[in-house]
Amino acid sequence: MAASFADAAEQQRRLPAELASQLKEAGLFTTCVPASLGGLEAPLAETLEAIETIARADAAAGWCVMIQGTSGAISGYVERDAAEEIWRGGDAVTGGAYAPSGKAESAPGGYRLSGRWSFVSGCTHCTWLLNSAVVEEGPPRTMLFPAAEATILDTWNVSGLVGTGSNDVEVTDLFVPQARTLSLIGASAVEDRPLYRFPLFGLLALGIGAVALGIARGAVDDLLELAGAKTPTLSRRKLAERPHVHHQVALAEAHLGSLRAFLYEAVGSAWQAAERGDELSLEARARLRLASTYATGGCAQVVDQAYNLGGGTSIYRSSLLQRRFRDIHAATQHMMVGQPIYELVGRVLLGLETDTSQL
Repeated sequence: MAASFADAAEQQRRLPAELASQLKEAGLFTTCVPASLGGLEAPLAETLEAIETIARADAAAGWCVMIQGTSGAISGYVERDAAEEIWRGGDAVTGGAYAPSGKAESAPGGYRLSGRWSFVSGCTHCTWLLNSAVVEEGPPRTMLFPAAEATILDTWNVSGLVGTGSNDVEVTDLFVPQARTLSLIGASAVEDRPLYRFPLFGLLALGIGAVALGIARGAVDDLLELAGAKTPTLSRRKLAERPHVHHQVALAEAHLGSLRAFLYEAVGSAWQAAERGDELSLEARARLRLASTYATGGCAQVVDQAYNLGGGTSIYRSSLLQRRFRDIHAATQHMMVGQPIYELVGRVLLGLETDTSQL
C-alpha cells in the first residue's frame, strides 16, 4: 500500500490524501490511544513492528504512522474529559512538536497561546495538534488544539523524509483550555495500563528506531535485487557473484539483525515490567533510549553499505537506494536519537548525577 504512493508523496511533499485516509481507517494513527476511547492500544512491540513494516515500503509513510501513533499516547495522560473530547471514537489524527517554540500566557480557564513550530510531521492530515510552549510558571506545557485553528506554512523543502509534510505551523493568541494542557516532564498517566507506564519521549525515540529498521531492511532488499541483475562496468560477473559483495551483504544482515534484536529485547523486558504494574526504572528507561539511538545510527551504516555497493546505480532518482539513503540520514538528525543520548545514558550507567527528564 505505502510503496505504491511513495513517488506521489515525494512529489507532493506530504502523504497523499488517499494514503492518509487508508492508514487512518486501518487504525494505524491510534495504536497508542486507549481502547476505551476507540483506539487500538496495541502492545508496544506490535506498534513498532507495524511502523517498521510500513517504513520498509516507504519511510515517509512509516514516519507519519510513528508520529501520529506515538503522539496519541498523550491521550492516556490528559484529563479524561479532554481525552473524550479529542479521541473518543478513534477518529482523531494527532501530531505536533514537543520543542517549546511557543509562548503561553495565563488566562481565565486556560492559556493564550502564540508561536511557530517546525517539524510538525503529518500536519496536513492531522485533526488535532499537540505543541509545547513556555509558560510563566513551571516547566513548558504541551497545548492541544484543533489543527484547523493553526496556519500551515509551506517550509518542508528538504533532502530526506520528503513525503512526511513536516511543515511549520503557527497560531496567534489562541485560547487553550487548562484541561487541554499538560507538562510532559514528569507527567503521570491517567490510564493505569502497561502502555502508559512507558515514558512519552521514550515512545517517540523507539518509534524512530523502528522507522530506521524498516528503512535499512528495505535498503538490503533493494541491494539484493540489484545485485542479481547488475553487471558492473568493465566486469563480466554480476554484482551478486563478487566475493566482496558476499562479505558485505553478510555483514549488513548480521548488523541489522543485532540492531533489531537489541531494540526488541529492551522493549520486551520493559513491557514485562509494565505488565507487572512496575514503574519503569531509570536504568530501563535509559536502556530503551540507548537501543533506539543505537538502532538508528547503526541502520544508517547498513544503508550506507547498501548504497555504496550499488555503485553508480544508487545515485539515480529511479533507484530506491538513493531515497533510503536520504531518508535514513534525515531520521538520524532527530534529537531523540542524537549523539548526546550516549553521554546521557553513559552517565546513568556510571551512576553519575544527571538531568534525566528527557528519559
